[in-house]
Amino acid sequence: MTTSQTLHHLGITLPPAPGAVAAYEPWARSGALVFTSGQLPWRDGAMAFAGRLGAELTVEQGYQAARQCALNALAQLREAAGGDLDRVRRVVRVEGYVHCAPGFRGHPQVLNGASDLFNAVFGPRGAHARLAIGVSDMPLDAAVQITVTAELDGPAG
Repeated sequence: MTTSQTLHHLGITLPPAPGAVAAYEPWARSGALVFTSGQLPWRDGAMAFAGRLGAELTVEQGYQAARQCALNALAQLREAAGGDLDRVRRVVRVEGYVHCAPGFRGHPQVLNGASDLFNAVFGPRGAHARLAIGVSDMPLDAAVQITVTAELDGPAG
């Protein structure tokens, strides 16, 4: 099954790749590796999940925020791969930043929202190393931010 077929089977329509909100590129490629910039939980041009985990938001809301970040990261990877997610050889690393209240310790469960999505979409190619960090503040009050490093097949395009 192609990645597009898997997305369809999962009932997922990828959003357009979000543009940068400051002076940076949404993704950069070096050799076979693509690095996304921080992906926030944008949905339809608005911040879908704002606030701190363990205060304004629950772990389940955080999970959904991380999933939305991952959808946006997939959209960036699609652009980097010239529109063909089958060119993603593997997701190498996911870095996740969780906007949280003091004492919150559910970072891994929150970031599973991204990891579970990559594993569902790519199967074994989605298995990745991961970093989970809690932060006291986040750009635009976003609940979660992730960056993704992926390896692509074929030439830069």
